[in-house]
Amino acid sequence: MRISQERFKQRRIRLMEQMAPESIAIIPSAQMITRNNDAEYPFRQSSDFYYLTGFNEPDAVLVLLPGRDAGETVLFCRDRDKLMEIWNGYRAGPEGAICDYGIDEAHSIAEVDNVLPQLLDGMLRIYYSIGQHDALDQQIRHWLNLIRSKARQGATAPTELVMLDHLLHEMRLFKDEDEIELMRKAGEISALGHVQAMKACKPGVMEYQLEAEILHYFAMNGCRQPAYSTIVGGGENACILHYIENSAALEDGDLVLIDAGCELDCYAGDITRTFPVNGCFSPEQKAIYELVLKAQKACIDMAKPGVLWHQVHDESVRVLTEGLIELGLLTGSLEDEISAGGYRDFYMHRIGHWLGMDVHDVGDYKIDGEWRPLEPGMVMTVEPGIYIAADNDKVDARWRGIGVRIEDDVLITDAGCEILTANVPKEVEEIEKLMAAG
Repeated sequence: MRISQERFKQRRIRLMEQMAPESIAIIPSAQMITRNNDAEYPFRQSSDFYYLTGFNEPDAVLVLLPGRDAGETVLFCRDRDKLMEIWNGYRAGPEGAICDYGIDEAHSIAEVDNVLPQLLDGMLRIYYSIGQHDALDQQIRHWLNLIRSKARQGATAPTELVMLDHLLHEMRLFKDEDEIELMRKAGEISALGHVQAMKACKPGVMEYQLEAEILHYFAMNGCRQPAYSTIVGGGENACILHYIENSAALEDGDLVLIDAGCELDCYAGDITRTFPVNGCFSPEQKAIYELVLKAQKACIDMAKPGVLWHQVHDESVRVLTEGLIELGLLTGSLEDEISAGGYRDFYMHRIGHWLGMDVHDVGDYKIDGEWRPLEPGMVMTVEPGIYIAADNDKVDARWRGIGVRIEDDVLITDAGCEILTANVPKEVEEIEKLMAAG
């Protein structure tokens, strides 16, 4: 399941249609990053670059020139090199960029300092995300100075620099049909990975062993990499929001919180489930869990076109605060606890985030200072949680060390929303039944 080259071409066209006349856009690829000594991290392409090209190699630069007769898309990439390909794998080369990726013109990346200044000469505006690629920032300044030095020969350098982020990221915020199908599949694989972890869980298993169960399922179903570092937090570790050590043994009587999602062709799944290590919720665990689940369901019900982004979060605050008061964990009135932020001792994050090629995906949450309404094609997470720290002496000891988060991926549709990650249980009875059978 991959996005077609025709779709990538359509995206480039759409972006160029939004660019001003006599302008140029420069979009770099990601680079290989050293892990230690001469070992490198697995390569992950820049999401912006991949969104426009589908080209999955480092050391490349895409240039867009709307209206250029000689070709509107130019790619600089690594040359074919038989020796390097023996060591590090196949390269498309400039020829492959044209034949296989629908690029109009391609050059060796070694020629970028010679060719790109020529493309910049005479342009009025550069679209470029400055501040994200230090080396390329310096190259662009060099190219501009080079053009300015030739002013007496008739060269003219661009006079305006525009951040590309807004145009490109607004496009990425709204998923097309191909993206939605990929995200459905990523959601399904991610969900079934969580099911596998529930089946494998028992007292004495290490957190990293549950992580391995999930990653193994991802890999066996076409996803070599997770979309982000997997969180497996047992007991009080579940109260650490970004806990990724995953080094402790899972204890009988504790809950375990798993936040994990696969990456499928650069698109992310993102799911959190919390369940009892021994397969049975205690009364206190069940009370907190069902409160979080109630809040999540209420927020998913609100996720529909026209609802403002912050209204979904506000609903989570209302439901959780009301429940915390009923359980005796908060003692003020609903209005007072919300206005004073008393709930933040237990619920310290927002309800969710955009989801797409990045797990915390791009796209503005406000427009002109106002929270934006949800619209069809957006994908968001809905992930309320309650975290009662082990050292919270403001509450009775029986509640301490309980951390619960429940997260699903939600596509906004014309009619409301679609849960992309529905294949993993979240009702108490369903979880206990699955774990008993596992």
